[in-house]
Amino acid sequence: MATQEVNKGEWNVGYKQMFAEKKLTLGIFFPIEAYRGDIPTMKNQEELAKRAESVGFSALWFRDVPLRDPSFGDVGQIYDPFVYLGYITAHTKTISLATGSIVFPLRPPVELAKASSSVDVLSGGRLVLGIATGDRPIEFPAFGVPAEQRDKLFRESVRFFREVTTKSFPIIDSPLGKMFGKADLIPKPTSERGIPLLITGRARQTIDWIAQNGDGWLYYPQPVAQQKLVVEEWRAATERYGFKPFSQSLYIDLSDDPDEQPIPIHLGYRCGRKFLLKHLTQLQEIGVNHVTFNVKLSSRPAEEVVEELGDYILPHFPKINV
Repeated sequence: MATQEVNKGEWNVGYKQMFAEKKLTLGIFFPIEAYRGDIPTMKNQEELAKRAESVGFSALWFRDVPLRDPSFGDVGQIYDPFVYLGYITAHTKTISLATGSIVFPLRPPVELAKASSSVDVLSGGRLVLGIATGDRPIEFPAFGVPAEQRDKLFRESVRFFREVTTKSFPIIDSPLGKMFGKADLIPKPTSERGIPLLITGRARQTIDWIAQNGDGWLYYPQPVAQQKLVVEEWRAATERYGFKPFSQSLYIDLSDDPDEQPIPIHLGYRCGRKFLLKHLTQLQEIGVNHVTFNVKLSSRPAEEVVEELGDYILPHFPKINV
C-alpha cells in the first residue's frame, strides 16, 4: 500500500513541475498516436509514455470520452480516464498526469473525489485535474443528467469536490449529495490544498467565477494575437489571487523538413520544427504557461515526432524542477 505524505500549504508535485510564472512547459495527449478515423489502436502507449517522460515532457494528458459519437471525430484514449491514469501511473515515475478534461456534471462528486485522490496518492502527487462541463450532447441523457443544467451542476460539483477532498468529516448539504460529519473520504490528496483544478474553456461560467474557483485555465489554441487578449483577460481576473497558470492545447503535424512553413490544420499547424519553436516562444512571451500537443493528425509515426520534439524543442521548455 502506498504511503501518503501530506504536502502542507503547497500544491502537489504534478502542478509544481508544470507551472511557474513566465515559464512554458510542454505536455502530450494520449493517444500518442497518428491515426485516421475516430478510434486509435492504442498500441505501445505505455512505452511511448515512458519515452515522453525520459525526453523531458512535463505532463501526459488523458481525455474523458464516455461514449463514442462518430460525429465528434475522436474517442480519446478509449479507456476510462481514471482506470487508464492508474495504469500509466504504474508505468511512469515522475511525469505529471493531467486530464483534459473530466466532465464533472456527469458523475457524482464523491465518486470523482475518490478516484482523483486515489490516483494522486498512488502516483506520488502527480495528478492535475482539468475539468469541463461537457460538450457532447449524446452523453447527458445516457447518464440521466439534464444538459441544460450543466452550468449549475458544474458549479455545485466543484464546490462539493473541494469540500470532500480538503476537509475531514465534512458536513455537506447539496443537491448532489449529503454528508453529515460522520463519514470521511479517504485517501485525502497529497496536498492539503486538494487536487488542482484547471477549468476548461468558459465552462458556461463568468471569468470571475473561473478565476476564483479554478487553479488555472485550460483554453483552446488561437492565433497568437487573439490568444494574447485572452491571456491578458485571465491575468486581470486573477490578479487578486496571485499566479494562476494559463494552458492550451495544440494539434501538430510535424514535418520532417525543419524549415517547412506553417499550414493551418484543425486546432493547430502542419509545420517544421523551426516554426514550432518560434510559435512556442511567442506563446511563452504572451504568458502561456503550458502547451499540450495532440499528434492525431501527424503524417509521421508518433515515435518519430516524440524523438524530434525531445531533441530540438523540449530543451527550450523543460519541466520545472521541484
